[in-house]
Amino acid sequence: MKITMYGAPICPDCVIAKEQLMKRADVELDYRNITETTAVMKEFLAYRDKEAMFDEVKEGGRIGIPFFILEDGTKTFEIENYVDVDLTPVEPPVQACSLDGKGHC
Repeated sequence: MKITMYGAPICPDCVIAKEQLMKRADVELDYRNITETTAVMKEFLAYRDKEAMFDEVKEGGRIGIPFFILEDGTKTFEIENYVDVDLTPVEPPVQACSLDGKGHC
């Protein structure tokens, strides 16, 4: 299964998801680091600005990563609903991605 993932290395949830997906032999991961280039950031923002699924994310002051697009076009924040991965953090997560420091990315 091909999965496109938008994320950032400074996002604890993204790091865990990327590591788990890369371990899967049945997953072809296209990881798109939104902090790497403005082109990738613009790609991500095009989804974030237009997709209704981001409304709650934006209202909560969050970024909306990790964000996944499956090969059939399905868009989700919850990859574990589609691929058997364990996204449990090894250490308590640092909530660095929301404006108030309390929410997820």
